Amino acid sequence: MQPSTRPPEGLLGRLMAGRDRPDRVTHVRRIPAREGVTAAWPDWVRPEVGDAFRAAGIELPWEHQARAASAAAQGRSVVIATGTASGKSLAYLLPVLTTLVEGADAPSGRGATALYLSPTKALAADQARAIEELRAASPALGCVRTATYDGDTPVEARRWIRAHASYVLTNPDMLHRALLPGHRSWGPFLRSLRYVVIDECHTYRGVFGSHVAQLIRRLRRVCRRYGSDPVFILASATVSDPAAAAERLIGDTVVEVTEDGSPHGELVFALWEPPLTGHEGEHGAPVRRTATAETAELLTDLVLDGVRTVAFVRSRRGAEVVRVIARDHLARVDEKLADRVATYRAGYLPQERRAIERALHDGTLLGVAATTALELGVDISGLDAVLIAGYPGTRASLWQQAGRAGRAGQEALAILIARDDPLDTFLVHHPEALFDRPVEATVLDPDNPYVLAPHLCAAAAEFALTEEDLELFGPVAAELLPGLERRGLLRRRTSGWYWTSRERATDLTDIRGAGGPAVRVVEQDTGRLLGTVDAPAAHAAVHPGAVHLHQGDTFVVRELDLGEGVALVRAANPDWTTSAREVTEIRVLESVRTQEWGAARLHFGSVEVTSRVVSFQRKRIATGEVLGEHKLDLPQRSLRTRAVWWTVTPEQVAAAGIEATDLPGAAHAAEHASIGLLPLFATCDRWDIGGVSTALHPDTRLPTVFVYDGHPGGAGFAERAYVTAAAWLTATRAAIASCECEHGCPSCVQSPKCGNGNQPLDKAGAVALLGVLLASVSSTGPARAETRADPAAEDASASTTANPPAT
Repeated sequence: MQPSTRPPEGLLGRLMAGRDRPDRVTHVRRIPAREGVTAAWPDWVRPEVGDAFRAAGIELPWEHQARAASAAAQGRSVVIATGTASGKSLAYLLPVLTTLVEGADAPSGRGATALYLSPTKALAADQARAIEELRAASPALGCVRTATYDGDTPVEARRWIRAHASYVLTNPDMLHRALLPGHRSWGPFLRSLRYVVIDECHTYRGVFGSHVAQLIRRLRRVCRRYGSDPVFILASATVSDPAAAAERLIGDTVVEVTEDGSPHGELVFALWEPPLTGHEGEHGAPVRRTATAETAELLTDLVLDGVRTVAFVRSRRGAEVVRVIARDHLARVDEKLADRVATYRAGYLPQERRAIERALHDGTLLGVAATTALELGVDISGLDAVLIAGYPGTRASLWQQAGRAGRAGQEALAILIARDDPLDTFLVHHPEALFDRPVEATVLDPDNPYVLAPHLCAAAAEFALTEEDLELFGPVAAELLPGLERRGLLRRRTSGWYWTSRERATDLTDIRGAGGPAVRVVEQDTGRLLGTVDAPAAHAAVHPGAVHLHQGDTFVVRELDLGEGVALVRAANPDWTTSAREVTEIRVLESVRTQEWGAARLHFGSVEVTSRVVSFQRKRIATGEVLGEHKLDLPQRSLRTRAVWWTVTPEQVAAAGIEATDLPGAAHAAEHASIGLLPLFATCDRWDIGGVSTALHPDTRLPTVFVYDGHPGGAGFAERAYVTAAAWLTATRAAIASCECEHGCPSCVQSPKCGNGNQPLDKAGAVALLGVLLASVSSTGPARAETRADPAAEDASASTTANPPAT
């Protein structure tokens, strides 16, 4: 189907034409079109490569492409951080293909090799298609032997790839579990390795990014053993300070290219707030229509108009719900249209993913409800509109998703549909926070001892770890080794540290930060495997009674066997969804840094968190109405992590006019709202972090509010919160104060995962409490660092087991 010719203003006008719909649009921003700036083909590019791109319709490269490619060709590692659809792939393919063509003259046929790393299988598959199209356009590129190496690759194909492929497309998981442990089988490939491409590198943040950073250090170490020193080419969405983020990721110097020379059509970007439903939530709070239901309705309207649309939804379940509702609406008009809407998310089986990708490419599908599996640079052309169901957590992701429309250069429409939570409500009423601020910096912490310790073991298993290697792994490495020796995981000899176990060292950690093997979701009556759920999410996602959706079909969980890692489900058709609730306790281990805010104190340090999922709510899909709450009996989980916390004195509480009986509710409301607003200041998701509040904490002996990273050892989010605390907490107070509700609602202080049933909450008290906390901020000096030992390093080395702590 050809892309719609209707201008985006017209599309938006039609969507707003319904009853009371104009009131739902809170802001419209028009991003003007931009002309492109070209450059000449660099003189070092092989004629065969230039001919292939020209045959593919690219007469000249954009200026940023030529600059990044030339930096790499000169032997300098480079990060190119430009907008969506700016052609970053050409920037790395020019030097890669040129080198591989030159290497084809060697007796082995691969005198040079290159490795491509992507965060998803779909992106690697799309890159393989792009290479094949270039080879078809220029048969002279037939000497470039490209192969995809992932978990779906057959054993026979893997042998051929190791022996013959010159350009291997893989992912961090395969690098961790197959390529690096089996480096001896990859020796000829590694010996000739000239380039490593890290695509969509901005996605490597938090715990996953920290793991990938250590993986890259292991790769560089192995390459040195084989006498190679590859150049790294990193492709990123627009982020703050991309060179610093890239250097932290690969552990080496990087030059940056950030000025985007590509053209783009006008983008009309609307902010959309669903209406109040008339239903009441917890404690009589007003409830808005869910972003999921609103997105499904908008997707239906766009598909009926023949508008090719992607709807980005934050969760697997949400994506499936959008598809179900949209298909139901479309079927009432035309049964054939219902089959032109699908979901795309992680967790599908390989054959399901491939079929959806083909349908997207050939235009069979008109509407797709997608999770972030499709946010990345998969080249799905001809899209006219993007719907974003809820703020995706970072401005970088927001623009990455919005940029998926208009990728062929045409005008496009993007709509952010607000969820009923503090952050989304704040953003749709403060558009300057989205459109007039720079994007965030990428947050990762390679020195996290919980991340680093298992990678030191994996490196030692690859070959002996030496004193010279420790500089590559960072300053914390030497501190961890004695603990690993005491645990019997490493043994020191004259030539270095050796892995001593018969088990695979790579099994010590899950690089995606999942905290253990995935839980399989199995249909009880047939034994059919529907998919998987990450272990830490299993308590909340597939607990007994939870609603689970797969390919539009609805199931209810009958049993969760955590020992076997299996959730048994049965087909059902409820008109409600489920939401888990958990309770948490926290203990301070160490305050590493402190700021004095008058009598108040802001801390950053190490904590131990104990939590348990205690119940779940059933909520009606279309309205969000709470239908009931049901108790659960699941085991307790604990982790040691990083946190930011603040305290106030009893005198400050009294000065704020808060009665002692109201203090727990004020602190609780402030905690919920601050968690909701933190993603605006750190590259995290609300579900990456947690919080605890108390009127009197036993460790601080004061009223205290904690916000902590939901990963062992921390993910860098709490530290970012500490650094930006004044702006973060000021925005939190403004979000609560500006909410139109009277006593508190999901748009300001209620939390969907509160194990205490959102009780007690005091909206006015939270505003007053944050006000007295922030009153002295402008007069405070720089943070005072406390020179105390951090117990995390020793604890990490002592806790490194085959089943890392779950979050």
